[in-house]
Amino acid sequence: MTDEPEGYDREFTTIINRRAQIRAGLSTHKGDVERFFIQLEYWLDDQWLEVVRFDHNPDTEFGHDITEDGLHMDIYRDGQKHRVKDDFPPVELNRAPRYCTTYIREHADRLIRRFETWHNVNETDR
Repeated sequence: MTDEPEGYDREFTTIINRRAQIRAGLSTHKGDVERFFIQLEYWLDDQWLEVVRFDHNPDTEFGHDITEDGLHMDIYRDGQKHRVKDDFPPVELNRAPRYCTTYIREHADRLIRRFETWHNVNETDR
C-alpha cells in the first residue's frame, strides 16, 4: 500500500469477507481523539490495497484536520488517490471514527463493487 498509516495508539481490523476488511487506527489523549484513520481495504495481487480512506492527522505535512476542513473520504484506484468525496455533514472529532466506520460498513458493497470493476476483478477472482 502507498502512504500506509502507522504509529497509532490502537489499531483494529474487521473482516468483511475473504477479500475485504476495514482497518482503523486511533490515537487519543485524555479520552479525546487526536488522530485517526479508517479505511476499507481489498486483497488483490497478494497485498491489501486501499479502496477508501477517512483520516484526521493535522500534525503531518499532508495530514487533514477535519475540525477545519470537514470530513472527507479519499477514493483509491490503481494504488493512487483517484478523487475525494467531501459532501459529508459536520461531525464532531470525537464522533468521527465511529461515523466513518459506520459509513464504510453501510456502503461497503457498493464501494467494493466499484473497486472490483476498476481493477477487472471477475467472479472467479472473488
